[in-house]
Amino acid sequence: MTTKPDNSGLLVIDKPQGVTSHDVVAAVRGALHMKRVGHAGTLDPMATGVLPIFVGRATKCCDILPDQNKRYTATFELGYTTDTLDATGRVLTRTPVQAGKAQVQAALEQFRGEIMQPPMYSAIQINGRRLYDLARQGIEIEREKRPITIHHLELLEADEQENRYAIDVACSKGTYIRTLCADIGEALGCGATMTALRRTQAAGFSLADSLTLEQAEQLAEQGKLTEHLLQVETVFESLPKIVLCAAQERMYRNGVRLDLARLDGMPALGNWAGDIRICGEDGTFLGVSYADWQQGLLCTRKLFAVE
Repeated sequence: MTTKPDNSGLLVIDKPQGVTSHDVVAAVRGALHMKRVGHAGTLDPMATGVLPIFVGRATKCCDILPDQNKRYTATFELGYTTDTLDATGRVLTRTPVQAGKAQVQAALEQFRGEIMQPPMYSAIQINGRRLYDLARQGIEIEREKRPITIHHLELLEADEQENRYAIDVACSKGTYIRTLCADIGEALGCGATMTALRRTQAAGFSLADSLTLEQAEQLAEQGKLTEHLLQVETVFESLPKIVLCAAQERMYRNGVRLDLARLDGMPALGNWAGDIRICGEDGTFLGVSYADWQQGLLCTRKLFAVE
């Protein structure tokens, strides 16, 4: 009896402009002939860049990624606003621009660190209807602002003649770059619209780790795409690691919560409150767990091991 190979893992795709994140998932699903394919961190059709694609058992990763921070390069143009905050939308206002490079540089300062930002209209639904659709009908609904963090914000390029500027942004999960661009324009008194967006980092991966969609399809035709799947554990390498003995591994695979006092390496973690990477004696990645210090037990968050 032959064992079917476990083609689980992840691909980092450099999403091209003009396609949805779902289109990329569908392309990978077709290329690998696998149903269980998902992605982390949706990119709009106009955006390009890093899109982590999870295959097989790796789809379990999507909701427990340890590194939720992202990085982008974005271009915006001062002097006009649209209903979508990007260049694909309907123009709402046009305002003469008095600001130049120095003023843009100064305006960026107020957006560094923790700031409050409302969610995008497209991200909210009221009674099953998108806020975006309601706004287009002239129905305004207050969007509650929420905290996000801008870890890094730098001006990369400045074209004062065209009122066009490029920025490098490292930010927390839930940050909307088009909203950031619009807020910069509002701070300058002339409005701004995002004209281009490229994600350079996500889930701990960068453009250097990525394949273009064309490369992935070519590798699939050659039967070599699975060779480029990154191991599931790659996503969790930043987490502290605990190694189980053979007996503990058997119990862990069967869903038994293990006694923290009997696990080698736990004392070094102190009262670590985050997730922990669990491996077997042979180095096999078994799953992601957390310590319930009150009960003294290791609790499984996601089990990735297969028999």
